[in-house]
Amino acid sequence: MFSSINFKHLSGILLLLFIFLGLSGCGIYKKTDAKNTPVNARERALKNVAEGRSFSLGKLGKGKGGSFEFASSNPLWRASLEILDFTPLSNVDYAGGIIITDWFDNENDNQSELKISIKFFTNEIRIDGMEVTIFEKKCINSNCSTKKIENNVSLEIKETILKKAALLEKNQYKKNLDEYKRKNKRIEK
Repeated sequence: MFSSINFKHLSGILLLLFIFLGLSGCGIYKKTDAKNTPVNARERALKNVAEGRSFSLGKLGKGKGGSFEFASSNPLWRASLEILDFTPLSNVDYAGGIIITDWFDNENDNQSELKISIKFFTNEIRIDGMEVTIFEKKCINSNCSTKKIENNVSLEIKETILKKAALLEKNQYKKNLDEYKRKNKRIEK
């Protein structure tokens, strides 16, 4: 016969098992390859800092204030803003993950205007991490019509943004690594 204590322990174990299985499917834990993970703690720290995974309390306890980075630390976001700097922006919402330009003149057609919308699905630099949509507005005698343009220009804009973001991320990676090495040399002396 089962005693009440054993049943409580069994139900607790089952609950923990279900929680563990549920969390393991959420993507919290990522598989890593041992050959890509440095054994030496200092080398692991260098790798983490260079990849932007460092943790710092900043100026906590050293007076007021601190440094905060928001959209400026996201290379995909920064690249998009740099690529779209030729046109005024009507809506820029980092938290919502969207950039919308204002209407601007179409160089190919004097009677139409264009608008670009970029939606971000992730902060990762991936082709499926964002969507670029172009709209065209034609006005003839105060009668305006708007339509979504289906052509390769949106794909070209997306590719340009992704290339620029990859370059920005590479430069930030190098900058983080150099800064970490410089600080560690100062501490070791």
